[in-house]
Amino acid sequence: FLHLQKQKTSCFPHRDIDYPEYNVYTRFMKSHRCYDLVPTSSKLVVFDTSLQVKKAFFALVSNGVRAAPLWDSKKQCFVGMLTITDFINILHRYYKSPLVQIYELEEHKIETWREVYLQDSFKPLVSISPNASLYDAVSSLLKHKIHRLPVIDPLTGNTLYILTHKRILKFLKLFISEMPKPGFLSQTLEELNIGTFHSIAVVHSDTPLYATLGIFVDQRVSALPVVDENGHVVDIYSKFDVINLAAEKTYNNLDITVTKALQHRSQYFEGVLTCRASETLEAIISRLVEAEVHRLVIVDEQEVVKGIVSLSDILQALVLTNGDDDVYDTQPSQTQEFHKHDPFIRVKKEMLRFSKNKLF
Repeated sequence: FLHLQKQKTSCFPHRDIDYPEYNVYTRFMKSHRCYDLVPTSSKLVVFDTSLQVKKAFFALVSNGVRAAPLWDSKKQCFVGMLTITDFINILHRYYKSPLVQIYELEEHKIETWREVYLQDSFKPLVSISPNASLYDAVSSLLKHKIHRLPVIDPLTGNTLYILTHKRILKFLKLFISEMPKPGFLSQTLEELNIGTFHSIAVVHSDTPLYATLGIFVDQRVSALPVVDENGHVVDIYSKFDVINLAAEKTYNNLDITVTKALQHRSQYFEGVLTCRASETLEAIISRLVEAEVHRLVIVDEQEVVKGIVSLSDILQALVLTNGDDDVYDTQPSQTQEFHKHDPFIRVKKEMLRFSKNKLF
């Protein structure tokens, strides 16, 4: 990428205009398109549904990606996504013992797995147009409870990019200091009731890996804090860690403990990223973006797990919870005046001149 040195000008010159603070981020998301987040160059892996499942997961590992769109050559269209969740579901459904090879993983094609897994509950691919707003993207991610949203060109049918919660929040964070600061950013997670504080799924150091995969399948969570006998968080096992089983080719033994499985981490682990319920929303957003993680474990003074706050929780709170869907539903004369002074409309091009350089 070409890095240009440019003095950052204020994106909100009309700070004296009184915009409702509760929808400042909703307005931001509605004034930007998904295309604004598509990099000029990026790696996109696509699998044909006739590919063997095993080869597909190895390809995810070797290319350093977490998911890939699925192309059906017979239908000549994209029909779904292959993710680490599929890998977990296959292992959990077909694992017998370390002595029995998982035939379905070794021999099945992706299309065979989809027929078995989906059966009669066919689910069309959830995607979005590059011209759709980021507000629509956030709404779709949260509504369908998915973590990856393919951006597909409706004219060519090509997949341009995969949008994620992380990428959207990082884009927002680039300009958050230029926006009018809502008062709720200074409130705590506890005051705003952001995050999950009840029925937190956890595992222990000696929990068998197969049982851990079962929790992923049944609870539909993306990460599990690992706690000791006193409930203190000592580690975290995420869905992404499961792909290391493919990288190490150790998926035939799921009787090992979580602790043993975590020894196969491919990247250096700096420890569990935590926060307190007494910390402000602004501090939480900064920590999530800077650390480039999907969630923080909420703990008390004794490091006992009290909850989880995820990227989806943050986007739900910032963009949807207090959003005003009628923000543009004004009379024609009022609309003209509104757009004339609306900083989200006036400076959009100015913002995007340097945004992609910082985002990717």
